[in-house]
Amino acid sequence: MKVLITGISGFAGSHLAEYLLEKDIEVMGTIRWRSPRENIKHLLSKVNLYDCDLKDLSAVDALIEETKPDMIFHLAAQSFVPSSWRFPAETINNNIISELNIFEAVRKARLKTRIQIAGSSEEYGFVKESEVPVKESQPLRPLSPYAVSKVAQDMLGYQYFKSYGLNIIRTRAFNHTGPRRGEVFVVSNFAKQIVEIEKGLKPPVIKVGNLSAIRDFTDVRDTVKAYYSILLKGNPGDVYNIATGKGHNISEVLDMLLSLTDTDITVERDPQRLRPSDVEILIGDASKMKKLTDWRAEIPFKKTLLDTLDYWRERI
Repeated sequence: MKVLITGISGFAGSHLAEYLLEKDIEVMGTIRWRSPRENIKHLLSKVNLYDCDLKDLSAVDALIEETKPDMIFHLAAQSFVPSSWRFPAETINNNIISELNIFEAVRKARLKTRIQIAGSSEEYGFVKESEVPVKESQPLRPLSPYAVSKVAQDMLGYQYFKSYGLNIIRTRAFNHTGPRRGEVFVVSNFAKQIVEIEKGLKPPVIKVGNLSAIRDFTDVRDTVKAYYSILLKGNPGDVYNIATGKGHNISEVLDMLLSLTDTDITVERDPQRLRPSDVEILIGDASKMKKLTDWRAEIPFKKTLLDTLDYWRERI
């Protein structure tokens, strides 16, 4: 089996590559020449990398024609919600056009490739407490340009399945975190600040934004297993949540991280970390996927947090 991972050098992409290599699957991945390779430096001799701008249709056509993958995991995207507020056009253009080019390239090559589209729980947006845990049938009420771009990717996947019969599986992963997560994301950002304080690089004050939001966190190492399981067994054209079904208040997450350090740290709210609008509660129902696969989230959340702290302790 030949598998192509777009955004292989990213957070989820690097963990997915590791998981697939354990199964003796041939792994290929797209990168950009300026992409950091820190996450995959230990995999460089084991994977085939292709420098490809996914917004360039001719480049994507050539990539698909050359590699002819059995599976594509489309993970490449502008995935940081606050950046989408600052650069909405760039976020929407990048996320939609890149996916569209992949679909067109596979369609023109007449391949039977199974394609996973990595959507997001942010697509659900405004959710009432009475509506959790969220099922796939929940109305989509996106609250950020990033979320809108993900809804468009989601619907584009459905349209190409219906119009052209492409074997597209759509996933909506709720928050996933763990080692290698970019420092701009909440758990990793808190962990990095704590480690910087531990090492005496900054005053013992951690800066935070909205602590009242509730999120459903899955360890990234569990999330990528879900990606593979559902791409193998899911029904083309359908959509599947990836979630634990448990919610954690962000203040609770911060308290758990602080309990894993011996350093005395105070908490200070930073207005610059607040968003124009925020999703207050997102807890997912993954029962639809679980009926088709043997996937379950297995890694305890406290281990995820400790591994994230240790990741930064090794690098700072």
